[in-house]
Amino acid sequence: MDKVQKLVTTGITVGAGMLGGKLVDFIWLKATGSKAPRKGTEEAAEASFRRALGFAIVSALVAAIMQTVADRSANKVVAKFTK
Repeated sequence: MDKVQKLVTTGITVGAGMLGGKLVDFIWLKATGSKAPRKGTEEAAEASFRRALGFAIVSALVAAIMQTVADRSANKVVAKFTK
């Protein structure tokens, strides 16, 4: 894997991760009406096990989707550069 491909893949993955975090916060706020119980926050300290588990599931689902989108996007960008 050449340097350009690594840079493109890293950039897309980081961007997707940041976007995914914002998306999780937005989804959680709209679904529950409260801030997401992220580690180290007051919401996390007060969250019930059910709420924390729900947040973990939503986070994992969005992360998996964003990773798939990032991988496919990176492959498309790299394919265009290598042609």
